[in-house]
Amino acid sequence: MIEEHDLYVIEYWHENIDFAICSPRTAYINDTVHRRKPGAFHHLGFRADSRKEVDELYQKIEAIGANIVYPPQIFLEHGPNYYATFFKDLDGIKYEIVHNKPV
Repeated sequence: MIEEHDLYVIEYWHENIDFAICSPRTAYINDTVHRRKPGAFHHLGFRADSRKEVDELYQKIEAIGANIVYPPQIFLEHGPNYYATFFKDLDGIKYEIVHNKPV
């Protein structure tokens, strides 16, 4: 908790990225976000180097209590190698971790 900013942060560090999910400020705690509203952010996807990496990140995401939309699996509607997991943060913003190469 960063009290002077009214903020909780969960961060993931990688050599190429620092990714953080932040809590809403207390004044906005009851507001809702919907990815299908006009002008809203639909979802954010991250490419993984392997299916194993998708699985490992899924375990970490699940451990912090994220809302899992889909556990790791093949999504044939996106192609025969599209292996991904989808989850939402506390604001309902959707994220994806995907590996889309033949194994």
